[in-house]
Amino acid sequence: MNRDELFTWVADLLAEMFELDRASLTPASNLYADLDIDSIDAVDLAVKLKQMTGKRLQPEVFKTIRTIEDVVEALAGLAEEQTAAA
Repeated sequence: MNRDELFTWVADLLAEMFELDRASLTPASNLYADLDIDSIDAVDLAVKLKQMTGKRLQPEVFKTIRTIEDVVEALAGLAEEQTAAA
């Protein structure tokens, strides 16, 4: 998946999980300030991402995520790690 596809996938997932207006989600949307996602929601998101990708975001990476673009970058990084390990 390229980054545009990843963004679409993540935005659709966020809209579904947290009943957000999909049209209002942009790469710069802040998960906490703009979307009212709290720490428990963030953990739910991490669990869902692991279920859907089969890969776990490292805690140090997860702590740096603030925007939808950050989620996309973290997922792209996981994909690159997997490709490099193959």
